[in-house]
Amino acid sequence: MRSGPALGHSGLFHEAAFYGSDDEFLAVVVPFLRDGVAAGEPTVSLFGPHNQRLVRSVFGPDSGVEFIDGGRHYLRPASAIRRHRDMLTRYVDAGAVQIRIAGDVPHPGVGVPWEWWARYESAVNEVYDEFPMYGLCPYDTRTAPREILDDVQRTHTHMVGADGHRRPSGMYQPPRQFLTSGVTSWTEPLQSAAPAIELLDPSPARARDAVGALRAVAALSEEEFEGLVVAVSEAVTNAIRHGRAPVHLRGWARGGRAVVTVTDAGPGPANPVAGLMPDREPGGLGLWLMHQLCAYVSLQRGPEGFTVRLVAEDPDGA
Repeated sequence: MRSGPALGHSGLFHEAAFYGSDDEFLAVVVPFLRDGVAAGEPTVSLFGPHNQRLVRSVFGPDSGVEFIDGGRHYLRPASAIRRHRDMLTRYVDAGAVQIRIAGDVPHPGVGVPWEWWARYESAVNEVYDEFPMYGLCPYDTRTAPREILDDVQRTHTHMVGADGHRRPSGMYQPPRQFLTSGVTSWTEPLQSAAPAIELLDPSPARARDAVGALRAVAALSEEEFEGLVVAVSEAVTNAIRHGRAPVHLRGWARGGRAVVTVTDAGPGPANPVAGLMPDREPGGLGLWLMHQLCAYVSLQRGPEGFTVRLVAEDPDGA
């Protein structure tokens, strides 16, 4: 039997919290983890370095809490979903009736574009719902912008305060509604300049060759750059097979970063979760592969049609 607020609930119980100090953070997280351990449930702390240190200051190494490096886990949404599902499957196979996971998702307040993490926070309501997971996502009001906090309330079914008061989120939107309405894209500084490469209706092979011209300027590792080349080839293939002509490819580069956009005149994939999970709908597997290979992937609908923006960058943030 499940415990706590998720008692009697089926599937994912997705809760968010806002906090404005380290003490408020602990006031939300410590009872969540402590109650999980007391109930004999798998209980996971999945935070970045600062918050993980705070949690470790309360729970010792033999406390029953499993500590996982949140920075490494939350590198890319599609990878985080894969790791999460593997972990949840392992616990359920071992007999768990509820799994508690508390973690902090990246956002602009810590220097990370929000767009695909907003998609993640919404999509998990669907892609984790087959598991008895109780998830807690605390957000620091000192760093998270107002629009991020609004999206948090739209992507979490429940909210909890530092005083322990819980309530349903009156702003919650199911994934298909939230994701279809579109998530505001970030401004890419490189795109303020004229593109270094620009092609109309390229074949995948021609696209791969053209992107190679960005290699010397971007000066990325072989792994990062080849991942971008493969992702661009997949994007162009999708645009040709599943989109509408014309197809435009544009690319920009500076030291440590390369950005490529592929735009076609079609509406984009019908599944708003496309790319975050392996999807056998048209173009779905290609989008998923792009999410595995690139440092960032943006999916946007606009006046020109549907645009995939692919980013490769130096993992050290050059």
